[in-house]
Amino acid sequence: RCFYEHKILQKTFGEWKEWWTVCRERKLSLRADSHYRHLLCNLIFKAWRAYVCQQQEKRNKYYVAESHAKKQKLLRTWQCWLVYVDVQRTKHGMQSVALAFRERSCLRISWAVWRRQHYQNCTGHKMNVLALQHWAQSLQFRAWLQWREMYLYSLNNKQKEARAVTHHQHWELKRCMEAWLGYLNLQRAKKHQKALAQEHHRSRIVWQCFSDWRLSWECRRRMHAHRKDVEKLAARIAVRRAFAHWKHYVVLCVEETQQCELAEKHYKHHLLVRTLLCVRWKRLW
Repeated sequence: RCFYEHKILQKTFGEWKEWWTVCRERKLSLRADSHYRHLLCNLIFKAWRAYVCQQQEKRNKYYVAESHAKKQKLLRTWQCWLVYVDVQRTKHGMQSVALAFRERSCLRISWAVWRRQHYQNCTGHKMNVLALQHWAQSLQFRAWLQWREMYLYSLNNKQKEARAVTHHQHWELKRCMEAWLGYLNLQRAKKHQKALAQEHHRSRIVWQCFSDWRLSWECRRRMHAHRKDVEKLAARIAVRRAFAHWKHYVVLCVEETQQCELAEKHYKHHLLVRTLLCVRWKRLW
């Protein structure tokens, strides 16, 4: 009986030892599985975090590149606008110089024409005076010849002929003086009309230049106002774009923080569940 109980106890101990070995191996396999799953989850989390950081770096680089491209476009636009403003200023300066040169050339041409006409008038006046003098001298010479002939032919009628000749000379001189005075009045009237015409032409040129300057000034004022409006609109558009990019960036940051918080909560919950399961299995065993 003692031997039988010893054998039964030996078999029972052997079976218990085998059961205990199997249970221990099972516990070790469960621990190995949990450790392997924990390691896999840790590796997955590290890979996911590295991927998120890489995506964030890519997004930041893209934002930096986009802002740099916008700044470069704005710089090129500003440089083109400065070149355009310099060209417009050069054109306006050249136009003002051309208008001044045109005005001086018109005045110079008018002055040359007036001097030529004045010289011709003075020359004609001198020639007319010389012609009148020559004509008077010729008349005097002819009268003297006639008087000499009459004096040779008739000595008796000397006084009468002399009076007649002197009367004729006075009458001729009077007629010449009247003709010369009429000619002077005509020349004065022509000079007055010419002066009035020159004054009218000068006033017309001045008014035309003033009207051209006024039109150019109005055009420049409108262009300046339009340029100011365009600059204000560009500034508003730039501010709106910057605000939209900032808002999008803030939304992305909020989404990223929410995702990180959700991932940390999920990871903590998973660890808590794993811990509770391990504690439960230990208590069961």
